[in-house]
Amino acid sequence: MANESLPKEDQIVISDEVTAIIAGIAANKVDGIASMSGGVVGNLAERLGAKKDLARGVKVESTNEEASIELNLIVDYGIKIHETCGVVQERVREAVQEMTGLAVPGVSVNVQGVNLDEQIELENTD
Repeated sequence: MANESLPKEDQIVISDEVTAIIAGIAANKVDGIASMSGGVVGNLAERLGAKKDLARGVKVESTNEEASIELNLIVDYGIKIHETCGVVQERVREAVQEMTGLAVPGVSVNVQGVNLDEQIELENTD
């Protein structure tokens, strides 16, 4: 009876959480990305000492063949947002496709904030 629940052919299933972590790490490696935006609750939990969520700010919808990705980002002040987001889309698509074998038809980027820390530091040194 236990064998009835096993797949009849070989399968590899990659969870959306794993795909989201891959996408989040790839996005964070791009210069000009301050952080991922996980909303008020996620940001508050991290400030209170909760473990950093590598998939924060990433939403994945996938099938066995492809994954669509949505990223919520906070960018550094002074960058060319459209160019930086284009690099993010390219790097996320490449990382997910290379590591999972899934096609990535779309990577949507929502810029939800601007990190002013560096700008404030520059103004204070003048």
